[in-house]
Amino acid sequence: MGFLSVLSMAHKLVKERAAIGDTVIDATCGNGIDTQFLCELVGPRGTVYAFDIQAEALERTRLRLLGGREAESDEVMADRMAKLQLVHASHAEMDKQVAADAHGKVAAVMFNLGYLPGADQSVITTTEGTIAALAAAIALLRKGGILTVVLYPGHPGGAEEADAVTRFASELPQQLAQAVLYRMAQKAEAPYLLAIEKR
Repeated sequence: MGFLSVLSMAHKLVKERAAIGDTVIDATCGNGIDTQFLCELVGPRGTVYAFDIQAEALERTRLRLLGGREAESDEVMADRMAKLQLVHASHAEMDKQVAADAHGKVAAVMFNLGYLPGADQSVITTTEGTIAALAAAIALLRKGGILTVVLYPGHPGGAEEADAVTRFASELPQQLAQAVLYRMAQKAEAPYLLAIEKR
């Protein structure tokens, strides 16, 4: 039967803590897989913020949510997904982009680090930006909210970023949050999941 993939486990953990009407964030939307999951999870009464520094990623996400119907207008998209905010900005700026009245009320923040598949692989998430984004995300979360991070130690720069993120999580005060790792013990370079729950 096998274990859940890191992406499936991230979705499972978020699904257990977020519900219809919640505000959630995809910190690195990429191809839109997590954004689509979050939109379906919180429904039309919820709010989803999807961040990426690459316009191509935001467009891929928009098209995924349209179901590949490229001819469909942005007006129709806005009507169907009125609470979706596609934000062309670094995840490190999420605290400035998320509405002030949602601060401290966000149910979940999902990170999928690395690079955009099929695009320029030299454009990657950076340790400095990711650590800043994690701190911002924890501040935005409500009590009991969750933050998930899929880490990729196998690509150039990925191992350093993964180590820094794991260290960041391990140093969080226990009264603020608890953190867990989900990874394959026999494959050091395989992607793995870190999850942080705010207390």
